[in-house]
This record gives sequence, structure tokens and C-alpha cells, in this order.
Amino acid sequence: MSGAEWRSESAYHNVRKAEPSDIAWEWLRRDREYQKAFRTLLRSKRSGATDRFRRKWGLTFRS
Repeated sequence: MSGAEWRSESAYHNVRKAEPSDIAWEWLRRDREYQKAFRTLLRSKRSGATDRFRRKWGLTFRS
């Protein structure tokens, strides 16, 4: 994760144009449990791990 100053108002000058999914992503990527799970996923060689990860973190959309 980037060490950018997320509290900086200037970093969010386009927030009024953000879609709900943009806000959700900003929230999720700062979640420590998500960060840990993502690092674990990157190290994982098991098939199907990606689908389980997506379902767990709500990254799968209905079609």
C-alpha cells in the first residue's frame, strides 16, 4: 500500500465526482484485514483462491 497522505484534502479534489464503487474501493484498500488477505492471495498457488477472495471481499458482481 502506498504511504500517501490519505488525510490530505488536496488528495481528494475529485471526490464529488466519485462513484459509489470508487468510495468502496478507497475504504476497502485501507482495511488491514483486506491488505493481509491480499498479500496471502499473492503468495498462494492454490487454484480457486482468486474466486474465494473475490466473494469474501465483495469483489464479484452479479451478471
